[in-house]
Amino acid sequence: MGVHVEDIDRRTKARGAFFTPPQIAHYLASWAIRDAGDSILEPSCGEASFLLAAGRRLKALGGLQHSLPHQLHGVEIHEQSAHTAKLRLSAEGLNAEIAVRDFFEFDTSARYRAIIGNPPFVRYQDFSGLDRARSLEAALAQGVRLSGLASSWAAFVVQAARHLAEDGRLALVLPAELLSVGYAREIRTFLLRRFASVRLVIFEERVFPGVLEEVVLLLAEGTGGAHRFEVYQTKNADTLPDVHATGWIPHTPRDGAKWTAALLAEDAFGKYEALREASFEQLDDWGSTYLGAVTGNNRYFALNAAEAREAGLSERDLIRISPPGSRHLRGLTFTDAAWKALAKEGARSFMFYPAGELAGTAERYAKLGEEAGVAKAYKCRVRTPWWRVPLVHVPDLFLTYMNHERPRLITNATEAHILNSVYGVRLREGRKKLGRDLLPLSCLNSVTLLGAEVVGRAYGGGLLKLEPREADKLPVPSLDSIRKKETELRSVRPQLAATLRNGSVDLAAQIVDRVLLPHVPNDDLSALRVARDMLFHRRRARAKNV
Repeated sequence: MGVHVEDIDRRTKARGAFFTPPQIAHYLASWAIRDAGDSILEPSCGEASFLLAAGRRLKALGGLQHSLPHQLHGVEIHEQSAHTAKLRLSAEGLNAEIAVRDFFEFDTSARYRAIIGNPPFVRYQDFSGLDRARSLEAALAQGVRLSGLASSWAAFVVQAARHLAEDGRLALVLPAELLSVGYAREIRTFLLRRFASVRLVIFEERVFPGVLEEVVLLLAEGTGGAHRFEVYQTKNADTLPDVHATGWIPHTPRDGAKWTAALLAEDAFGKYEALREASFEQLDDWGSTYLGAVTGNNRYFALNAAEAREAGLSERDLIRISPPGSRHLRGLTFTDAAWKALAKEGARSFMFYPAGELAGTAERYAKLGEEAGVAKAYKCRVRTPWWRVPLVHVPDLFLTYMNHERPRLITNATEAHILNSVYGVRLREGRKKLGRDLLPLSCLNSVTLLGAEVVGRAYGGGLLKLEPREADKLPVPSLDSIRKKETELRSVRPQLAATLRNGSVDLAAQIVDRVLLPHVPNDDLSALRVARDMLFHRRRARAKNV
């Protein structure tokens, strides 16, 4: 499994290779291989973890040893790994045909009854050139158009399915981002279109020691299409023997929707969906979400008051910004007083942005930037003049998008510009005043808090991130529901502000729920809170067990 960790060999990391715990290889081989005569393929076989498990499974089924070379097949692009794989197989009295080549150039008419493995995981930034071109072409040949953000595993899934017999079984270790990322939408659609049955085993704990990436096990079989997928949650690799034929939870996804809801109990997700459709909108119904300004070098462009004085910069050379980062954005409103307090404490609350042409101290400061190499930074050298940062609209609201706890909407009462450490929200006409006053407060409800976990994605260290399109889909109270409860919402603002200062988001949500969702039974609200807590603690647990 390709991951970003410091303690694995750099060459192995570049190939996206990471070797599978034997319990997982055994489980997938046992599920996928049903008959002693089955033919098996392990794409990107590395050092043959799955071929070893497959050989043992065939022997357990009574397979004859002399037939194994004709049944066990692997593909591995790295010659040394292929050689090691053969040595490992030989040590157990096994043999296999291993083709040393790129899996996307593996052209055979053979169709295998079982394809098992752990595709390489190389993120799109490192997955480029001819390798990417071959993978995208292979996927397109199967009718799957992958985006430029797709990591290597996505095309591997499609290519593996191409080599599977009609009655075959596909058993793969995949990154858990299959459930949530935008570029995996095409893979989710493909799996339901291609197979008659799609099942996922999801782990409560991380199963690759020392690795941040979460994984799921894909079990797919048959042809003709499936209208739903099924999920089984188990603790870790050691509890895989407890995964039985019963206990699978079915999920019928909406077209194009993420599969994150598979982590929730079906009744909780049903309640969430019903409330979301009844009295909630999406954030993009309220306004447009956008990334803050990209300076190219925050250390140079974002200054504190002392640095600005030392450089001799005047007010006409500076604009007011929300300091880089988002830790200071904790309340419901970023006030003028709060900005001044941060500036006094030494926060980088100003940005170098001369009002006109360079002159005097501004010209001297720009020359200092050139001497320090700032002008040669990529984002600087591609703009003219290099020192003029392209501004975005002063937002009505800030939206934090990398969060340990929850995304936060904050009213921009001080009219500060933003850098790219936060998103801005520019509210639509007709919604601006009410949105600035009450939308951040109203979003402290159980539906929005759960929705953030559903539409966002978990990152290493337990962070929850909202990409721009995901932020647009954040469920927020509708304009009509806020209008109806405007007076009551304003009345609880002081109580909410005090509650947030004490760090109690759960209590804040209960206060807002009582105002916005008085008709919802307490048991239903409790189910939403438990579901949110489950996703929250699942995500945060990853940060503690790296």
